[in-house]
Amino acid sequence: MDTIWLMTDAPSRITVPEKPTLNGLEDRWAEVWDQAGVYAFDRSKAREQVFAIDTPPPTVSGSLHVGHVFSYTQTDTVARFERMRGRAVFYPMGWDDNGLPTERRVQNFYGVRCDPSLPYDPSFEPPAEPGKQQVPVSRRNFIELCERLTASDEQAFEAMWRRLGLSVDWSYTYQTIDANARAISQRAFLRNLNRGEAYLAEAPTLWDVTFRTAVAQAELEDRERPGAYYQLVFRGPDGQGLQIATTRPELLPACVALVAHPDDERYQPLFGKNATTPVFGVEVPVVAHRLANPEKGTGIAMVCTFGDVTDVTWWRELQLATRPVIGWDGRFLPEPPPGLDSEAARAAYSELVGATPVTARERLVAMLRESGETLGEPQPITHPVKFFEKGEKPLEIVTTRQWYIRNGGRDEKLRSELLDRGAELRWVPPHMQVRYDNWVSGLNGDWLVSRQRFFGVPVPVWYPLDEAGNPVYDQPLLPSEERLPVDPSTDPPAGYTAEQRGEPGGFAGDPDVLDTWATSSLTPQIAGRWGYDDDLFDRVFPMHLRPQAHEIIRTWLFSTLLRSHYEYGGLPWQSAAISGWILDPDRKKMSKSKGNVVTPNDLLVEYGSDAVRYWAASARPGTDTAYDVGQMKVGRKLAVKILNASKFVLGIGEPDGGVTPDAVTEPIDRAMLAELDTTIKAATVWFEAYDYARALEQAETFFWNFCDNYLELVKDRAYGETSMPGIASARAALHIALSALVRLFAPFLPFVTEEVWSWWHEGSVHRAAWPVPDELGTAVEGADREVLAVASDVIAAVRKAKSEAKVSMRSEVTSVQVAGAPDVLARVALAEADLRAAGRATKIEQLASAQEELKVTVSL
Repeated sequence: MDTIWLMTDAPSRITVPEKPTLNGLEDRWAEVWDQAGVYAFDRSKAREQVFAIDTPPPTVSGSLHVGHVFSYTQTDTVARFERMRGRAVFYPMGWDDNGLPTERRVQNFYGVRCDPSLPYDPSFEPPAEPGKQQVPVSRRNFIELCERLTASDEQAFEAMWRRLGLSVDWSYTYQTIDANARAISQRAFLRNLNRGEAYLAEAPTLWDVTFRTAVAQAELEDRERPGAYYQLVFRGPDGQGLQIATTRPELLPACVALVAHPDDERYQPLFGKNATTPVFGVEVPVVAHRLANPEKGTGIAMVCTFGDVTDVTWWRELQLATRPVIGWDGRFLPEPPPGLDSEAARAAYSELVGATPVTARERLVAMLRESGETLGEPQPITHPVKFFEKGEKPLEIVTTRQWYIRNGGRDEKLRSELLDRGAELRWVPPHMQVRYDNWVSGLNGDWLVSRQRFFGVPVPVWYPLDEAGNPVYDQPLLPSEERLPVDPSTDPPAGYTAEQRGEPGGFAGDPDVLDTWATSSLTPQIAGRWGYDDDLFDRVFPMHLRPQAHEIIRTWLFSTLLRSHYEYGGLPWQSAAISGWILDPDRKKMSKSKGNVVTPNDLLVEYGSDAVRYWAASARPGTDTAYDVGQMKVGRKLAVKILNASKFVLGIGEPDGGVTPDAVTEPIDRAMLAELDTTIKAATVWFEAYDYARALEQAETFFWNFCDNYLELVKDRAYGETSMPGIASARAALHIALSALVRLFAPFLPFVTEEVWSWWHEGSVHRAAWPVPDELGTAVEGADREVLAVASDVIAAVRKAKSEAKVSMRSEVTSVQVAGAPDVLARVALAEADLRAAGRATKIEQLASAQEELKVTVSL
C-alpha cells in the first residue's frame, strides 16, 4: 500500500493501494458491515425520522434466481439513499416458508407425504435416499421436516443476499410460520371474525384435485387446452328433441336444469317446464337467465353442479338443486347424487364410479351413442381451462365448508371503499394502479382463506360436538388473544380436556390452515411485531414503501391493503413500488415453472456484485427487462473506472489550504462543480420519486464526462508544482467532486464505493451524508457550466485529429484554431491554459465567426 500523508487544518491520511482491484471486496466489506452494525436500525429515532420498508419475504422452496436479484437490488438502492439522508431505515427480511411450495419441496426432498391420521413418531428420520413410493408420516412429523428444510434454505438465501450487498438489518428477520407470525395471523383472523368480516360457509369451491385443497380467485390462471363440443339430445316436455352442446358430457348425472336467455324466442315456450336428461332419464327444469348466450352452441345449456363458475352463478341465483358427482380426489363419488332414483339411472351411474373426469367422459359418450342420444362427431376446439397457478390438472368445483373474508366481491360499498384506498396510495409507476382497480372491480366472490393442507397457520377455531358427535358449526369455540398461537389439531379449547376430542359432548378442532396469503397479507404487522413490541410497531407502521412485482398486485398488495383497511381504517404503507419481470432471450418471463431461470451465484462471482447490481438498477420501475450480461460487463467497467479515477485524484494530493469550496477559483473547475451541482439535484429528485434508474443515469453521465474530459483537461495543472497558478483550485475541485461522486454511486455500487471511501475516510460511506448542493458553496456561485462543455468539445476535436492521423495522444500539436461566436470564444479563453496542456498544443488561435456552431481546426 502507498501511504500518502496530507497536511490540512487537521491531520489526515490517505492510503491508496498500488493496484486497486474489485476482487474480494464482497467478502471483506460484508464482514466489516456486519461487525460494525452499519445497517442496524436505530429504534431510538422518532417516527418522523424512520423510513420503513415492507420487504417481500421470498418463498423458501429451493433457490433464488436472477429475478430476485433484480427486484431486491432496486429496493436496496432506495434503502441506502434514505439511510444516507439521515433516516433510520427499517429494512427487515422475512422468509415465506409456509404453504404448498414448501410442502411440495419437502415431499420430493425427503420422499414423504403427510397422513394426518397417523400418530406422531418422535424418533422418525426420513429415508436416506427417497424411493419411488413416498413414506406416509404424521402431520407433526411432516411439519418438523418442513421446518428442518426451510432452515437450511434460509441460511443459503441469507448468504446470497449478503454477497449481493443488501443493506438489511439481519437482527429483524421473521418467518411466516414462526410462533410470532402464527400468533399475529390468528389474532387478525379472530378480529375479522368478531367484526363479521370473516365467516364460515358451505358452498361450491374451486378445488385442486392433486393438492386436495380449495383455491381462491386470485390463484387462478387460464390455460389453453384442447377440448370438444358434444351434441347431446334431451327430451322436451312434449317429447321433442332438445339439442345441447357441451364440452363436459361426463357431468350429465349432475345436471339440474337447462338454461337459455330470457329473450331467446326459440326457448321461451319451454320456460317453466321440464326436460328429461339422456341416459339417466331425470326431469330437470328449463329456466331463463341473462348469462345464457344465444350465440353459443345451440343457445341452450345444461346447468351442472358444478362444471364451471357460471354453473355456480346459475345454481345460486336460480336456487337450483345440488347433485354433486366429483369428490375431493377428483374422481366420481361412490354413491349417485339425489335425483338419480331409477334403477336404470343408478346402473348407468355405477359405470362412472371411481373414474376420473376424462375416463368418465369416454364411458358416458359410449352410453350416449348406444342410446342414440348424441348427434354427429365431437367438434374439436381449443378453449381456456381454469387451473390452480401451481397445479397441473384442471380445477373442479366441489361443495365444501370453508372460511372466507369479505373483500368487496359481493359488497358494492366495500368495493368502493377499497378502490378509494387504492387511489390514496402512491403508485410507482402510476399506471400500475389500473391493475389494482381492474382486479377489485372484477371480483365476483369473497376471499377464500382456508386450505386443506398441513404446513400453514392453523385456523384458530374449535367446534362443540352435540350428543350425536356432530360439530355445531354455528357455535365456534375461540381462543383468547393471550393464548395465541394455538393448534386446534393438538390443543384443546378452554374448558375442555384433551380426552374430550372427538367425543359426543366434546369438541373437534378445525382441520384447516389459513391460506399463505392470509398470513403474507400481514407482513407489515409481522415485521413490525404487532401486539408484542408495540414500541417498534408504532415507529414503523404504517410503513413508507411496499416493493413488489406487478403480477401479485391482485394477491399480496390487495390482501395487505384489505387487512389494514379492516384493522386500522387506513393504508399499510404510503407508496408501492412495482417491479417488472426479467425476460429471457426469447422475451419470455423467467420463472421456475418455465425452466428458464438463471441462478445468480455464478454471475456474482464472475462479474462481481456491483456489476450485477448495476444491471438491476439500470431498469426503470415497473419495466420488464431482458437478462443481459452485457450490461453487467458495463457495470464492472464502471466499478473499475471508479477505482482508477479515485486513485488518480487521491494520488495527486490536496491543496495546501485544504479542500474547501473557496479554494476553487478557476472557471473550468467551477464549471465542473456547477455541473455536479445540477447532477446532485437531479439524482436527489429522481430518488425521491423512487426512480433509482434515472438517479443512476444522472450520476453515471456526469462521471464519464468527468473522467473523459475534465480529468484529462486539468491533469497537468493538478500534477504541477504547488507554486503554479490554479493548482490549488484543480486539486480542491477534484477532491470535492470525488467525495460527491462516491456518495452518489454508493446506493448502487456499495462495495467499490466503500473500498474507495476507506482510502481517505474513517467510517462507512453508507453512513455518510447524501451529497447536497450546499457542499459546493461559493465554488458554483455565478459559475458558467458552458466553459467545461466548450473545452470538452475542443479537446475532443484534438483527440479526433490525432486518432485519424494515427499518432500518439501525447504528440505535439502545432496549432489549434477555434472559430465561433464571441461568447464561445470567451469560454475557450478561460480554459486556454488547460486546453494547451491537455492537447499538447503550442498555441490556440481564436477566430470570431457569425456561426453559432463551434469549429475546431487542428494542425499537427
